[in-house]
Amino acid sequence: MPLVTVSLRRPRDAAFKRAVLDAVHAALVSAGVPEADRFQRVHTLAPDDFVVDPRYPDLSAERTADFVLIEILWSVGRSVKIKRKLVADVTSALTRTLGIAADNVMIVFVETAWENWSFAGGRLLNA
Repeated sequence: MPLVTVSLRRPRDAAFKRAVLDAVHAALVSAGVPEADRFQRVHTLAPDDFVVDPRYPDLSAERTADFVLIEILWSVGRSVKIKRKLVADVTSALTRTLGIAADNVMIVFVETAWENWSFAGGRLLNA
């Protein structure tokens, strides 16, 4: 039940956005998320609306306009091992398929309790 939000600098074509979303979804499925559980959105922002530090926390080279910010909102309970694998899988796929340098990929996990989800019909999960 992850909700994925990808933020990119403009301009980005549909194929690029789809490749990023596909890479994230494949990694999530590999981590145990059901194939049909796909809820994703992309924000493409003007450079003035997407400010990132070029080297934080300790990069040897500056981030470029290819920077991708991926936020994964999901339920609590995944281990650090699963998160590390997911980060590695996404980063590897984006480098392989789109040529994005690993230092241009930032992934943030946000965990929430199951009872904070309502997929439809006004029903909360596990409430």
